[in-house]
Amino acid sequence: MAVATQSLEALCVNSIRFLAIDAVEKAKSGHPGLPMGAAPMAFVLWDQFMRFNPKNPQWFNRDRFVLSAGHGCMLQYALLYLTGYDSVTLDDIKQFRQWGATTPGHPENFETPGVEVTTGPLGQGICNGVGLAMAEAHMAARFNKPDCTLVDHYTYVILGDGCNMEGVSGEACSLAGHLGLGKLIALYDDNHISIDGSTDIAFTEDVGKRFEAYGWHVLHVEDGNNDLEGIAKAISDAKAVTDQPTLIKVTTTIGYGSPNKGGTAGVHGAALGAEEIKLTKESLDWSYGAFEIPADALSHMRKAVDRGASAQAGWEETLATYRTKYADEAAQFTQMLSDELPAGWADALPTYAPGDKALATRKTSEATLNALAPVLPELIGGSADLTHSNLTELKISGSFQKGAYENRNLRFGVREHGMGAICNGIALHNSGLIPYCATFLVFADYMRAAIRLSALSEAGVIYVMTHDSIGLGEDGPTHQPVETIASLRAIPNLTVIRPADGNETSGAYKVAVASRKAPTLMAFSRQALPQLEGSSIDAVAKGAYVLSDSDGTPDLILIGTGSEVPLCVEAAAALTAEGTKVRVVSMPSWELFDAQDAAYQESVLPKAVTKRLAVEAGITMGWCRYVGGEGDVIGVDQFGASAPGGLVMQKFGFTLENVVDRAKALLS
Repeated sequence: MAVATQSLEALCVNSIRFLAIDAVEKAKSGHPGLPMGAAPMAFVLWDQFMRFNPKNPQWFNRDRFVLSAGHGCMLQYALLYLTGYDSVTLDDIKQFRQWGATTPGHPENFETPGVEVTTGPLGQGICNGVGLAMAEAHMAARFNKPDCTLVDHYTYVILGDGCNMEGVSGEACSLAGHLGLGKLIALYDDNHISIDGSTDIAFTEDVGKRFEAYGWHVLHVEDGNNDLEGIAKAISDAKAVTDQPTLIKVTTTIGYGSPNKGGTAGVHGAALGAEEIKLTKESLDWSYGAFEIPADALSHMRKAVDRGASAQAGWEETLATYRTKYADEAAQFTQMLSDELPAGWADALPTYAPGDKALATRKTSEATLNALAPVLPELIGGSADLTHSNLTELKISGSFQKGAYENRNLRFGVREHGMGAICNGIALHNSGLIPYCATFLVFADYMRAAIRLSALSEAGVIYVMTHDSIGLGEDGPTHQPVETIASLRAIPNLTVIRPADGNETSGAYKVAVASRKAPTLMAFSRQALPQLEGSSIDAVAKGAYVLSDSDGTPDLILIGTGSEVPLCVEAAAALTAEGTKVRVVSMPSWELFDAQDAAYQESVLPKAVTKRLAVEAGITMGWCRYVGGEGDVIGVDQFGASAPGGLVMQKFGFTLENVVDRAKALLS
């Protein structure tokens, strides 16, 4: 055992550095440079400022930490181990990036308790941080009382040059500045290196001035390698500014301490190698073995366990007082944190009968949202500047704005990608909030990375997408989604639902609201659709069901989704009048149907009935799994066209005549 010759703070900082160095070296894979450079700021933050309980990572009033530059994840794993989280042991550190370890190659919230959000795709983490801060602000505004502060925590983010280059960060940070999120503090690891080398080759803007223009409070620590007091002062100054988020630019050296690789791209994403580790130890006066932590450093860092227990105990006393003084609010707060939905919430779902007024499913979506809002206080969301097209405004509430954080209508502006990433943060805040966000379906392409991360990180975001097909009409092919639904169905753990009428819309929301570990995307029509006989709220959860049937075994099965289901019903009536036995299956969700057992699937699509015709105003790819080798699909395998919606549908073959003719061709 070596004898410490460094200050206690230096021992702690270097413990973080060398855990990262050793783990990457053992794995022969990883990114040691960021942890080596960012260790001082991370140590100061976790040691002096952050409130958290290592023995209860889900304690509600903890500060949230997001490593937006997720490639440097060994920084976070080192902090979790050193501060006493049970989720990351020294063996896990040694098994970095290996099968079964809680130390994957980028931070994953569903793998590692203590990791708040999944990061790695650059820019996403800072956007998640904006969502986390919005959730805190909302809960604080709703539940805090002048004599009892129940919700009071910060969101801290470490981000890098790559995060600032990605456009999505600009979307979210611009909104954060507008909203004045004073409890959002971002530490910018300003090390001037990206994978290709010096950032000077592509990135020379003044990031601080950009954030000032966004409305952020901006500070600069010039020596992030050594100036621990300067880092601490900057964080203190940031906390003193309550009406703006703060960016602390911390200038560092990537791979600090490495004589030959420090400050270069060579230390960004590759192990140092044995010889360079030896030189780095000499440079940093580190005489400990691989994965060896000085006892003084570990003892100091582990003080976080007692601090955390004390902080949580103090908060629980506050909660007890709150329950005594404000019983109704406390009951709602506790219910939200339990992740259990209010009893009987689904009773509020609107129901429709055949003969009721034909409505676009975006209109029945609006009715459903507003029916649920009073019974689901968790529901919060909005649109990317399309509120009056998506029809997503909650009439019960005003707009979430600076000074009015208690409101539930979020105004994202034209920021689809940032909107999705922010909603992921809200969903993962652990406050029970159920975020929804909306845009035109075709613009899901702008937010696909965020939607994918919703699915990956088990964030129960509800995506409300309208104008779901070529049926939207005059706006033309730029706005008409043809391949979009198929591409979204390819994302694992994402449920895609395309309702056919009002009852199916209510059923879609019933599925989406209950799905707290997976996102749901609903695609709604612009054009009015009839309320169908036989449609069902509860059947949506099965993914597909028999909407209408023949006497005896059918000769033909017509399968439709969304706005094409009524067309299938009309075609079935025409064919039945000519003596054909026809079953109509409404299939609002492939994913939900695929999750049913074989017996149910057989009851809807019996193998004996091989003549099947699917009708959907989108590309035909994928439908072969349901129509089989003797089936057919009416779809749109090209871009759309600009004309009135009804005419566009007609020109692309979504007519009674064409469906009947294609059905007869199958039968012949």
